[in-house]
Formats: sequence, structure tokens, C-alpha cells
Amino acid sequence: MTWETLIRGGRWFDGTGAPSAIRDLGIKDGRVAAVSATPLDAAGCPNVIDAAGQWVVPGFIDIHTHYDAEVLLAPSLSESVRHGVTTVLIGSCSLGTLHVDALDAADLFSRVEAIPHDCVIKAVEEHKTWSNAVEYVAALESLPLGPNVTSFLGHSDLRAGVMGLDRSTDRKVKPTAAELDRMRDLLEDALAAGFVGLSEMRSPWDKLDGDRYRSRTLPSTYASWKEYRALHRILRRAGRVLQSIPNLTTPTSLVPYLIESMGMGLRPALKTSFLTAADVKANPALGHLMGPIAGFTNRVGRGDFRWQHLPVPFDIFADGIDLVVFEELGSGAAALHLKDEARTELMRDEAYRRRFRREYDRKWTPRVWNRDFYDAHILACPDESVVGKTFGQVGDEQGLHPVDAFLDLVVEHGTGVRWHTTISNHRPKVLDKLSSLRDVQMGFSDAGAHLRNMAFYNFGLRLLRRAHVSGFMTVERAVHRLTGELADWCDIDAGRIREGDRADLVVIDPAGLDESVDQFSEAPVEVFDNLSRMVNRNDRAVTATLVAGNQVFGAGEFAPARRTGRFLRAGEPRGTVDPATVRETVGGT
Repeated sequence: MTWETLIRGGRWFDGTGAPSAIRDLGIKDGRVAAVSATPLDAAGCPNVIDAAGQWVVPGFIDIHTHYDAEVLLAPSLSESVRHGVTTVLIGSCSLGTLHVDALDAADLFSRVEAIPHDCVIKAVEEHKTWSNAVEYVAALESLPLGPNVTSFLGHSDLRAGVMGLDRSTDRKVKPTAAELDRMRDLLEDALAAGFVGLSEMRSPWDKLDGDRYRSRTLPSTYASWKEYRALHRILRRAGRVLQSIPNLTTPTSLVPYLIESMGMGLRPALKTSFLTAADVKANPALGHLMGPIAGFTNRVGRGDFRWQHLPVPFDIFADGIDLVVFEELGSGAAALHLKDEARTELMRDEAYRRRFRREYDRKWTPRVWNRDFYDAHILACPDESVVGKTFGQVGDEQGLHPVDAFLDLVVEHGTGVRWHTTISNHRPKVLDKLSSLRDVQMGFSDAGAHLRNMAFYNFGLRLLRRAHVSGFMTVERAVHRLTGELADWCDIDAGRIREGDRADLVVIDPAGLDESVDQFSEAPVEVFDNLSRMVNRNDRAVTATLVAGNQVFGAGEFAPARRTGRFLRAGEPRGTVDPATVRETVGGT
């Protein structure tokens, strides 16, 4: 047999958690055609990859991204592919572009996910040809996708599409019976088209952008439990996934979701994925509660509940006050509501500053950020005398409260003040414990969002490095957690590289899993008006990334853009091959 690609002599991890072994892999027609303990014949094979001393693993699955706009403008999604991600899940956090128009999509995405408003409008205006889920999937598959894509149906997108953005964000307005029926029908349509499930949003800290309904919370937050349960029944019946996040101002809001996830009597469990398992600086005890909460729900309550978990320190960067964590402060939200000079004038006002100081010093309130300007390091500023210091140190030197030191610099220099902090996952032993919990899923990268604030595109490589260096879990288990475990739970054809499986895989040089994987860089995003994005650059780690047998990246270089990925439909039988992808693989037309 002539292989289209032959991967020779690598340590093969099949994605099930089984022991690894040295194997040759022969790839043909977009599938793994052979896994052999003896050398395969390379005669006539146009692409032979020498993987001796390297790992051959299934392509990583990123279950939490916000690529909904970027995939339309730059469908290669190169920032994920270059780090071994071969499947991405969009439609997270109740957002999406399926049912809303361009302006509504921009208002939904831009402030919450820190994506340029004009660029979201451009993406949807130029590319939207769909009016339903089937047409949306077809539109995605008409693009030269780099990785595979699958999707949630966003509840805010659904609600705004049915009710209009104004009515769906008016607390006095409830959907009519006809509108609720329409939401049910559209969810059914999306699941029939292969969507993984529904994503919701309960956090009041996520706000609309734009000038029409600015600072209203996302449409999903206005729904009643009658509406939620009507949609959950459809998911439960279909065996699909609910993704959500609790109302962070009232932690007890998690309890109804735990009960919803439980199987009771003849009622099956509801697959529920919640944000997020983290060792939060603001609440050190919280990380120790995640396992018991999920364990009780799943083992005693017969539920199917999972925490999403980012298996790396949660480092964030900010330009001035442009950072989503300030939404949890009333004073921060007031500043983010305003733009340009109006915002600057507010931050000069002494009454506003008193309010900010009061909220900053209030310790016993729900929070994600630990509100410690002594733990916020200035990376760049036109005033070079403050670079390398914390805002707290600057305040001490000037006899100011840390809040005033921060606001003075932002008023003077705006987004020219760039700073960094770590809000969670800062303790290695606690991080190892969280990453090992059986009821935790690897995810929550937010890839494609918060472009100036964080970069977790290589979270899979960083987990493998931790497993390889510290041994807190086997590399086989770490690979399984990033691949087959997620694919099985989402019910998609991915995450395995046994004979007959999709040839979505990555060849990794373990010698490249060094300190570079923990570093951050910046690079312009051409389709977002060359905005400088936070990225990761550790190309020594990835020798090759293949999607449907096509090598799309390797040794720091991308192959010419063409369609290699497809829309992976939940519930689709394994072994289903997309004819268009196969034609790409064999080079025909």
C-alpha cells in the first residue's frame, strides 16, 4: 500500500489512556490506515515524517473558544493549529452568530470577549449567508477551515434572534408562548444539525457593547427558570451538553444546576459543563470544594457534571482599565460603560475615586480578581520610572492609596499603561490536584477572545510539559484528558488515532517542552486591523500538526491555506469521512 503520509518510529499515544508504544503510522484517505510495530514500507510515500524520539498524539480538542467571528475572516485558525489543536468548539458563553445580525453580534461579543466591534460587524456582514443551523454548518464547511470546528448554540444569540436584542435584555419582558416555542424549535434544529448543545450565561459581569443597549447584561441572564428548563429538557432528551456559568454574585445559584444535572428516577442525567475549576487567589478555599461538589452530584445524585479547567496559571494582561475583571466592581463597570474623554473625566472625579477605593477595600464580596494592586506589575508606561513596579509600590512612593496610583497613571497615559497579574492557578500543588480530578475537563482557553489580555493557545502543550517534568500524572493520562476524554463526552469523531480513526494528530518533540511554553509574545492579527494579539511561540515543541491527514503546520511553518478541517457533528458515527476533505487529502479535485 502507498501511504499519503508515513509517520515513522514515534512514541504513539492512541488517546484512550492506554500505554504508549513505538509505532509506525500509515495515513491514507484522511484516516489512520495502519499502526504497526514493524517498519512500514515508505516506497512511493510523498510525506515521510521521522518521529524517532518524539510523541505522536491525537490532535488536541479545545472545548471553549470564541472563534465565532475570526473563523469567518481567517478560517485557518493558525494560533491554535500551531500548538497542536485540531478541533475547536465555538458558540461558548451563550454567544454566537447563528441567529443575530452583524450589529447585534458585535454588541454581544465585543465588550464581553474584548474583540474589536468593527471587526465583528465586518466578519458577519461579509460572510453571513445562513438563516438556520443547517445553512450555518454549510457556510462553515465552505470555508478553508484549518482545524475541525463544532459548536454550541448560544442562548443569548438564540434569545436575541427570536425576541430582538432590545426585548431580550429588558427585565420587564418575558418571551411569549410563541417565542418560547420558537426557541425550542431552533434548539431542536441546531441539535439535528450536529451542534454539541446549548451554552448559557448567568454572570451579571458580562455586558453589551455598542451605543444602543450599552452595559445591559447578556440576553441569557434575563431568562426565567421556566425558559431554562424548557431548553434543558430538549438537551436531556437528546443526550447533549449544557455549558453555563453561575451568577458569581450569588454562588448558591449553582445549586439548581447541580440538581438539573442529576438523574432522578427515569430521568436521565443532563450533561453539564460549568466554568470553572480554578485555584482563585481571591478565595483560596474554593479550589478544594470543586471536587467534592461534582463528586457528590455525579456519584450520589447520578449526575453528569463537569468543571472546565485551564491547566495553567491564569495570567492576564491589561492596557489601562480595559479588563473584564473590573466589571465585578460597580466603579469599574461605570468606567467601562464610558468611552474616551468621558471615561477619563470620571476617573478624575474625587467622588468616583472614593467609591472605587471603598469597593477595592471591601474584602467580603464575591470576586474573581483578588483586588490587590501590590500584585499588579507595570510592564510598560511612557513614564519609565514606574516600569517594573506594582501600582501599590508606586502609591507607597507617592503617599497615595493604590487605587489613586492606578487611576493617576491611567488618566495620564490611558492604554499606554500595560500591566500584568495572575488571578488563579498560581500554586503548583493545588493546580496539579485540580488537573487530576476526574470530574474536571481540560479547557477554558478562551481562544480567539481577550486578544490583548491573555494567551492560552498552547494549554495542551503546557499540561503535557507538567506531566512529563513533574510526573503528577502519566503522559498517557494527560493526552487522554486533552483528546479522547473530551471527544467521548461531546460525542464527536475526534480524539483517537487508532486504525480507522481520523488522522487528526500532532507530532511533539518532548525536548521542545521547555520553559518557552510558559512565555508570552505578541503578534498582529491582520483580519482584526493588525491588532497586536497576545500569543504563544514555542514552535520547537510541535514537529507537525495534521488534520484529516494533511500536514498544516510543522517546524514553525504553515502549509498553504486550504480546507483540511470540517464541521464535526455531535452524534455522527465514528468513521464518517467528509468527501471534500478526502479529496483534499489525496490531492484530487
